[in-house]
Amino acid sequence: MVARNLSALPALRGGLLALLAAALFGISTPLVQQFGAGLGAFGTAALLYAGAAAVGLLSRQRIDREARLQRADLPRLLAMAGFGAVVGPVALAWGLQNTSGTSASLMLTLEALFTAILAWRLYRETMDGRVWTAMALLLAGGMVLVFDQGRAGGAQLWGMLAVLAATAAWGVDNTLSRALAERDPGQVVMAKAVLGATATTVLALVFREPLPSAGAALPLFAIGATGYGLSLRFYLLAQRAFGAARTGSVFAFAPFIGAAFAVALGDRSAGGLMALGSVLMLAGVLLHLAESHGHEHEHEALEHEHAHRHDDGHHEHGHDPMPAAEHSHRHRHAPLRHAHAHVPDAHHGHRH
Repeated sequence: MVARNLSALPALRGGLLALLAAALFGISTPLVQQFGAGLGAFGTAALLYAGAAAVGLLSRQRIDREARLQRADLPRLLAMAGFGAVVGPVALAWGLQNTSGTSASLMLTLEALFTAILAWRLYRETMDGRVWTAMALLLAGGMVLVFDQGRAGGAQLWGMLAVLAATAAWGVDNTLSRALAERDPGQVVMAKAVLGATATTVLALVFREPLPSAGAALPLFAIGATGYGLSLRFYLLAQRAFGAARTGSVFAFAPFIGAAFAVALGDRSAGGLMALGSVLMLAGVLLHLAESHGHEHEHEALEHEHAHRHDDGHHEHGHDPMPAAEHSHRHRHAPLRHAHAHVPDAHHGHRH
């Protein structure tokens, strides 16, 4: 009964999934800083995505429950792995060794800014005045954090800029992954993670990074399984429910969760400017989440495959017998015009 109610409320379902993804990833950031200390950035990234690959392997669904990856998806998967499983984690791992864990966690909020702007440009997701104001607050908060770390010295500033590069890389990754949100998330996680772990392992060997001890390797593998594997799975499901930009905004709570966890682990670097930056970013996240969007719109004829139910107002084709649970197969949507509150999911990519 709960699942059926949630399927009728995509914004609520998507928000809860994105928040769960945010919590898992947020907690992982200060833990990566703690267990990755003294390790190479490539080796750290390889261990994280090896853990994520294990989660993807174990969470794949039956072919009648989720749509399979296609050969045509390979170029997008390679790009996702390059930005999200190589550039992003390597830049973050290096940055965490050269700046405050609290400020680095907060800086990751800018991932939502990059994701929302790219989703607006590439997927035509709506960006009204309230959302633009939210993005401006996120940017202002990020600038305050960069300035705060710049005052602490060159190394701190370069570390913060590396974290900024990671947020940009993950913003591109999030936008690319939107087109695969209707595929089996277990398959997507596994494919991306295997590609990323392979590439970073090769780079770690090329640059002759030191081998990690078991005391560091096992925790980083576990952190990768939860903070990168499970988190990505929930993130993809959230994107499926209510679009890339909104998922990015809810996911922007991850840095605040990570910053609070870093403080709990003993980070005492917080000061007045860091507090100001975090307030600006939190205000931006909350403002974006307050958006509501509904109007009369038209659905053109569409044929595609993805997991779906028959109680959401958009899937009225017949079965004999009618499946009671979520299932996947290729199906066709007839043209339709109606009005209701909606989000930019697979059925609402119309222009405004």
